[in-house]
Amino acid sequence: MTDAEWAVVRPLLPVPAWLRGRGGQPEAYCHRAMLDAIRSLVDNGIKWRATPGDFPPWDRVYAFFRRWREQVLVREFHDRLRDRVRQEAGRDPQPTAGVIDSQSVKADAVVGADSRGFDGGKLVNGRKRHVVVDTLGLLLGVVVTAADTGDRTPCRSCCDKSPARTTCWHWSGLMAATPAASWSTAWPRSRWC
Repeated sequence: MTDAEWAVVRPLLPVPAWLRGRGGQPEAYCHRAMLDAIRSLVDNGIKWRATPGDFPPWDRVYAFFRRWREQVLVREFHDRLRDRVRQEAGRDPQPTAGVIDSQSVKADAVVGADSRGFDGGKLVNGRKRHVVVDTLGLLLGVVVTAADTGDRTPCRSCCDKSPARTTCWHWSGLMAATPAASWSTAWPRSRWC
């Protein structure tokens, strides 16, 4: 992470309890090093135990990530960054419109049969990811299901993960049973939520 990136990210990080006078002891590793390790893992798609030696030990990095995930800080951190990007683009920090779509992707042989299925329309044996993005293309919500799952229920769940004021637009085929949508309706005429 460059110094300029760190200057943007640092104020968005939660203040540790020991710095707020709530007890505990100082953390052994710098948050910048921990974030760099997590970014390296995500970028290279490696396993936790394969974390390069330049970073803190993998188990400390994983414990740091797990603690943030359990306290929903990863999502909060993402949302803060998204709000900042939207403000810099001259937009309201909270999106009012989103676009939802799904994509079926092949699953590796090691993926359990209970979490994958066969999408007959796309001829894909794997999983399906349902994604909501705002009008700038920034992520609002994601749901991953087996590929044989229909789009209606996961899309509603995915839309529920987006900010409360967001109206989600979708391809009409996703909600053909909704009176406002029809198979012949072109993008993006029908409202989701």
